[in-house]
Amino acid sequence: MVKLRPSDYQGVFTDGRDFFTPNLVAGTQVYGEKLLVSEGREFRRWDPYRSKLAALMQKGCPVWPFKSDSEILYLGAASGTTVSHLSDVCMKGKLCCVEISPREFRKLLDVASRRPNMIPFLGDASRPDTYKNLLDSVDVVYQDIAQRDQVQIFLRNLELLKPGGHGFLMVKARSIDVAERPESIYERVSGKISSRHLEVLKLVKLGPFEKDHAAVVIRRPSGQA
Repeated sequence: MVKLRPSDYQGVFTDGRDFFTPNLVAGTQVYGEKLLVSEGREFRRWDPYRSKLAALMQKGCPVWPFKSDSEILYLGAASGTTVSHLSDVCMKGKLCCVEISPREFRKLLDVASRRPNMIPFLGDASRPDTYKNLLDSVDVVYQDIAQRDQVQIFLRNLELLKPGGHGFLMVKARSIDVAERPESIYERVSGKISSRHLEVLKLVKLGPFEKDHAAVVIRRPSGQA
């Protein structure tokens, strides 16, 4: 029998190799992930090849602001793979999940129908004015969007981030410029974020789990209005 132990990331468990979250909806898979029982609780394996946040955790996530009662704005929720694990972790919180694709949104709706802490929203992440009424301000802004203007979209949504809050931008280099070196793109993205008086805590390349992707983790200064 596999025995899981708490990991360095609050609310997440490990067997020493993989990460697992306690299943908020026992007996239910979201994307075909492995389920296992440890000490009477059911857990879901968090696949780093299917979730960029899990890949970041494997590489070393510099901060972990996801608490049991965190309020999160998730941009580019797709069919709910990563956000379902955050739903497990932030079981008493609120996750506003924005997705623009009707096809993916239908899958997201199905996941959210069994998870009361998820608020799905079919809309454009470049227009935060259309969903800001669903939440006041959030502890975390998490974005995973394959658009050329992904950085501008991220910065626009940081208006909803609390002072002292954290942001996670999953940079898709080839979506910004297919010809430019990914490293040059990452450097430019970090510079653009820093120019907005935001603290870049770390930039982490996500290979081998995701090619030409990096995670930029930021913090909004506590005194910033």
